[in-house]
Order: sequence, then C-alpha cells, then structure tokens
Amino acid sequence: MEINYTNYLTDDEILSMLTFQVARWFKEKYKTFTPPQRGAIPLIKMNKNVLVSSPTGSGKTLAAFLGILDTLIDLGYKNQLEDKIYAIYISPLRALNNDMKRNLFEPLQELKEKNPDLPEIRIAVRTSDTSSYEKQKMLRNPPHILITTPESFGISLVSPKFREKLSDAKWIIVDEIHELANSKRGAYLMGMLELYQALVAKNELVRIGLSATVSPLDEVAKFLVGKDREYNIVDARFVKPIDIRVISPVKDLVHATEEEVSQGIYSYLVEEIKKHKTTLIFTNTRSAAERVSYKLRKIFETQKIFDSDLVAAHHSSLSRDVRLEVEEKLKRGELKVVVSSTSLELGIDIGYIDLVILLSSPKSVSRLLQRIGRAGHNIRNISKGRIVVVDRDDLVECTVLAKLARDRKIDNIHIPMKPLDVLSQLIVAASLITPVNKEELFKIITRAYNYHNLDYKEFDSVLSYLQGSYELEAKNVYSKIRVENSIIKPKRGSRMIFFLNSGTIPDEANIAVKTEDGKYVGNLEEDFAEILIPGDIFVLSGKTYEFIRSEGNLAIVRSAEGQRPTVPSWFSEMLPLAYDSALEVGKFRGFVANLIEKGIDEKKAIEIISKEYEISKHAAWSIYEYVLEEYLFTNGIVPTDKLILIEIYDDEENRRNFIFHALYGRRALDALSRAVAFVVSEELNLDVRVSITDNGFIITIPKIIDYDIKDVLYKLDPNELYEILSKVILRTEMIKKRFRHCAERSFMLLRRYKGKETSIDRRQLNSEILLNVVKEYEGFPVLKETIREILEDYMDIEKAIEIVKKVREREIDVKVIGPNRIPSPFAHNIILKEHSDVVLAEEKRDLLRKLHDKVIEFLRNKGINIDLKYTEI
Repeated sequence: MEINYTNYLTDDEILSMLTFQVARWFKEKYKTFTPPQRGAIPLIKMNKNVLVSSPTGSGKTLAAFLGILDTLIDLGYKNQLEDKIYAIYISPLRALNNDMKRNLFEPLQELKEKNPDLPEIRIAVRTSDTSSYEKQKMLRNPPHILITTPESFGISLVSPKFREKLSDAKWIIVDEIHELANSKRGAYLMGMLELYQALVAKNELVRIGLSATVSPLDEVAKFLVGKDREYNIVDARFVKPIDIRVISPVKDLVHATEEEVSQGIYSYLVEEIKKHKTTLIFTNTRSAAERVSYKLRKIFETQKIFDSDLVAAHHSSLSRDVRLEVEEKLKRGELKVVVSSTSLELGIDIGYIDLVILLSSPKSVSRLLQRIGRAGHNIRNISKGRIVVVDRDDLVECTVLAKLARDRKIDNIHIPMKPLDVLSQLIVAASLITPVNKEELFKIITRAYNYHNLDYKEFDSVLSYLQGSYELEAKNVYSKIRVENSIIKPKRGSRMIFFLNSGTIPDEANIAVKTEDGKYVGNLEEDFAEILIPGDIFVLSGKTYEFIRSEGNLAIVRSAEGQRPTVPSWFSEMLPLAYDSALEVGKFRGFVANLIEKGIDEKKAIEIISKEYEISKHAAWSIYEYVLEEYLFTNGIVPTDKLILIEIYDDEENRRNFIFHALYGRRALDALSRAVAFVVSEELNLDVRVSITDNGFIITIPKIIDYDIKDVLYKLDPNELYEILSKVILRTEMIKKRFRHCAERSFMLLRRYKGKETSIDRRQLNSEILLNVVKEYEGFPVLKETIREILEDYMDIEKAIEIVKKVREREIDVKVIGPNRIPSPFAHNIILKEHSDVVLAEEKRDLLRKLHDKVIEFLRNKGINIDLKYTEI
C-alpha cells in the first residue's frame, strides 16, 4: 500500500493527535510539519508499518520519533509508563546512535523546560562500546527507548536476562535502511526481527524504516516488514529542491595537459570554497581524499587564503577518534572544507553545509542524490551540488547521472537473497532463545524478505551442517546444535560462540607480499588481493610485481620491472557504475550518434545536447566531438545500450586484444567477461587475460591469432551461465578470501574462541584446508553461499544472464571492427586503466593525447578531416 504525500493531513489535524504539551512545543519551534513528518506521524500514531524515504535535513528523525515520544509522555501523565523498553532504534553506524541520543535528548530537554512536570523518558545506547556497568544498569532500570546496532540487537536476543526487557517493545525503527538492505547485515537484522517477533515479543511490532533516496520503494518496504504484512510508504524523496551542475575544469579535455586540468580543478575548488561557508568534497577513493585535502592545505598556506587547519579529510581508514573530531568540528562550523570518500554519505549530523562538490562520477544516481543531499541541511534549503569531471568518459557519465537525478530516475537497490551463512547464525540464535521445532523455524525465517524464496532443502542442508553431519571434527569444526524429535536445541558452548562470533562484517586482513625467495616487499589490502589472478601485474612501493600465487595470508610475487600493471591499486576501492545508470549512458551515446546520423549541423547538435542535458556549450562540444570521432572511426557503429561493439586491436607488444564495448556497469561485466574468457580460453587452449571497466572489458591473447570473436556471445547459454561461472570462480584467488568470510559467518571458523582472538593468518590457512575438503561434498552450504555471494552480490550474474538472453534474442546487436593497430576513441580509457599506476597522471594524459592524435591521423588516412579546436558557439 503506498501513500502519496500530497494527500496528507493538515498541521491542525496532526497537532490534534498529539498531547497539548508536545503540540505546543512543536508549533513554537518548527511552525509547520515537513512532508515526511506529515505522512509518517499520523500513521505511526495509528500503529501502522511505514517506510519513510526522504533526503537529509527533511525531518526524518522527528517523523519517526515525535509520535512515539508523544505516546510515552501521554502514558507518563496517566501514570501508565512502565519500566520497560517500548521502542528499539537500530542503525548501521555506532556514530549515528550517539547522534540519535543527542537528537532525542534535545526535544525532551526543551519540553521539560516548558513543562516541569513532564514524565521522565529514559534513553540508552547499547552497542559493543557499552560498558558492562552500563549494561547492568539497563537490566535494573531499562530505558524506554533503546538505541542499538543490528549486531548488538542479535546479542541482546540471545541474552536471557536482557531478552525479557525487550519482550514488551511496541515500535522498531530501522534507520538508513537502504544501507542495510543491500548487505548481509540487512539479512541478519531482518532474520533476527522475525525470531524476535515469533519467539520473544508479546506485541505485533510496528515497523518504521527511514531511508535516504532509494528505489524501488515497494521492495525496500517489503524488506522492512517481511512476508504477509501491510506497509505504508511515505515517498518524500524529492521534496528538497536540487541544483546540480556538471563542471569541466578546462575547455578542451583532450588537449589540456595534466597540469592544466589539475590547475583547473583546484582553481575551481578554491573559488567555490571562498564563496561558501562550508564545502564538502567527495572523492571516490580514500587515497584521493587524502591527496586532495593535502593539496588544498598547501594552497591555503602558500596563497594565504585561509588557515590550513580549516581543511580536514574524513574516510574509513582513519581512526575513530580522528573521524569523530572532524564530525564535531563540522557541526560547530569550525571547518571551511572537508574532503571525504564514502564515509560522510550516511546521515551523521554534520551541521550546515552549503555546497557539495563531487570529484568525478559518483557511479549511481542514488549516491549522487545522497551526497548532494548533504548540502542545505534544511528542507527549505536548496541542495547545491557540483560534479567536476576529469576526462571525456567521466563527462558523458556525469552528464547522464545529473539528468537522471533531475528527472528523479533512481537506480534499483540490490538485496542479497538467501545468504546461507547468515542463516546459520539465525538457526543457532533461535536454538539459544528457546528450543524450536524445525518446521516452525523454517516458517519463521521465511517471513523475512531475504529468505521468502528459501526452499526447505537449502534450510535442511544448513541444519545438517550445524549438526555436524559432514564429519568435519577432524578439522576442528564441531556441531553447534542438536535436533531431537524435530526440536532444535543448542549444543554446550554455542551461546559463547554466538556472543563472540556473530555478525556479518568480516575482519579485513593485510596481506603480506613476498618474493619467491622470501624477501618481504610490503602489504596489500585483502579486498585488493582477492581480485588478483596468477600473472597479474601490480604496483607496490613504486615497483611492479607479477602475482604468482597466495599461501594463506601471503602473496607470492616476482619482479616485473618495466612491465605495465594490469590491475591498478585503487581498483578494489572504486565504486562500480550502477547497471541502470550504465544503460542510460549507452542510450545517451545513441542519442548523440543519432544527431550525427541524421546529418544535423554541428552547431545545432551542440545546442540540443547543451539544452537537453543542462550543460555548458563547451561541455556539449566535448561530448559531440567524442561521439563523432568514434562514429567516423567505426563507420557509424557507435556502441549503445542496444549494441555491443567488439573491437579487435593488435597492440605494440603483438598481442591480440578483443575490446568489448558493452555499457552495462562493472558488476555485470565482471561476470560476463569471465564467461567470454572461459569460452575463448577453452577454444584456443590458451591462458587469456581479462581487464574490466564500467564501459567494457578486454580479452587479451598473448599473440596474434585469427579467431572468430563475433559468435562468442552467442555460444553462451544463459541457462548454463551460473554453473559455468561457479566452476570458473573455484579456480580464482577470490574464492579463498570469500570462503573464509562465509566460513566465519557460518561459525565454521571462529574469530574468537574462549574469549581470545584467533589469528587471521591461521584462519586463512585453515579456511583453505577446509575449502579443499568441502569441494568434494555436493551442495555444501558454506561453499554454495561463497559462490552465490561472489556471483550475485559482488558481481551481477542476473544482469549478465539478461544480457546474454538479449543477445541471443537479437534485442542487443553485436558488431565487430578490426583488426586495427590503433584503438578507437571509446577504447582509450579502457586500455589506459592498466596504465594508471605505472605512469604519472601527466604521462597518462599524455598517452591519451597521443592515442587521440593517432585516431585523427587514422581518420585523415581515410580521407576524413576533423576540426578539433573548440570555438565559442
């Protein structure tokens, strides 16, 4: 059931639902309700489940809590307020929890000043940071509102004493629900909520979900409430006015030097920082956040614009204390500019920001709106955002994302389905709450949205594993439950195992890198190490190395001096372009190619692009020239959402490269490229190299061989793709790391045992031994889940299958050009992805310019002269 916020109640109608004290306070302080409040407060007062989706600064917190606080105050005045927990607030961030406590204390404080007889409403935070003393205090005198995280909520449920204090709760508020929905933490939380509802709660919970701009709302609402429950949606995603513009730092992105581009970017940043009170700059990687903040500090110092202490960096690799200090300074208005990676996207209260600048593409419309929504921390303020682009691909992508944001077209969220490792924790938790019939437990768990399509056979396989049916005791994997007459009961020691090892966030390891003769080189982050395949070349400490193999948490390499990297060091950090947005980029290329096809005059075409997409004339010119060059190079075959272009390019090292121009985003292409590589490798009986970007992928053969690449996509059977890729994945390094994560979540490997931390290196070695053992068992749930996680959550096998189906049904056309000794314009950034580490940025831009010059020469040899200098239009 969906409610449109334009049909909401009037202010007076809502105020009449509240106590006199709360209504008076609200009217004096806020004057009027915001759209999310107008929609949510009456529904919450009527005990209805509701999902509220609206931008930062639109009054979501009050929308969720005003009705609850009012009800508690009313109960207090009637002497009916008991010593029990009435509301549970859950958020993914501990920092948000402390924020929320403050945000609730403030109105209660103000109400108390106006009404000295106001009943006391107790609020407490319970997370892994909460001391034993505080937890004991909560048992003696429970808060009326408990603020917690998904993990602490799960532990509370299996704690016999505290579970009793939770049993009377009436409301559950899940904040930043979009952030939980797209990860296993969401599956864990929603499974725990179903256990709570069925095995602990005395009341049917009222579920309240708070979300930033997300889509599709129906699916997120179903995720919130579970199977067969009604829900209401307050769609206030677009109540805040937005002002988004795409900025090109130079007029000609091709011919400008790296110095000119860099100067253009920093000149623009400094000018905007001067004009605004507080500026928040988002980068896409942690290293870029550090680099930009360092450069801005230097500029502030040398040019004596502002004190360099007014610049700060904020990202997840910084210590918690440093991050908190930056957040507090922001709130107090003591900083002029903060440079962040993704860490300030979530709704931590950071006070007033009047401008958000994004350096390069945010990769999805929802992320774009979320980041820009940080500006103008009030529903009546305009959210002002600027996206600064660095090259022509970036310009095309950002132009499309900005238009989609204005047109309110948001990418769809991905919700992990049937994670069997999380299911292991839910079964153990259920056994610890109360002995439970296995058929009954299956019904309870399948009420959670993530498990609504779980079949009993999968459920039973996890039960078998947890009972020790696979005889892994010799490898120190013991049963966690026993089943007697269909009743699931815990084994001795299971409660402590759950307390110490539950949750879904894996411990990230640093991978030591050593040469074959044992010389230590440095460390890699685990998420980077897992994408490496033997033969990959990467940069570490300024030198190039070839990856040979991994041994536990150790990467064995050999020197590859003089060879170019195949995997840039930032690749694992980079956000992938959303599939829906990638399709729109393809459509946009087609739109511009169509203007050329129709023979529309250049000046007119540039005006159309500029007007339609709200970009400057010189930005429109850059895009037009880019597509025109591709059009002329390929004789009119411009890759779009409906056309995959395979370009055969023989490089200077006499290797044959099949460049697939496929506009579907990196997650889908990761799966598709591996399937294509599998076919090519099998047919040629050769090892091939794969390189992936958001706009396409390259299959590289070590020598020039004739091979009919056109039919390769038609050779893929969509019905067999999952099975083929499951086998391909088993041969990658990625399976080793991901299997450890899933084994830890399944309590197969314990992160902590008898109160002690187990060594991550030892766990990795043990997981590799276990992996080799369980590969022999058909359908072993932990291995099955590892493959599912890689193919469905990390990659996007579903969309890859969809692409293959469309190719076979001729909905997507496939065309081939080449072989050529020069790559087409659209191929340049795909090829240069590999150069990003070994060469300096200015050399990379130089390479781009040289490739571009070769294209112009190639066109001239075909008798086509193209005027490339920008002139004012």
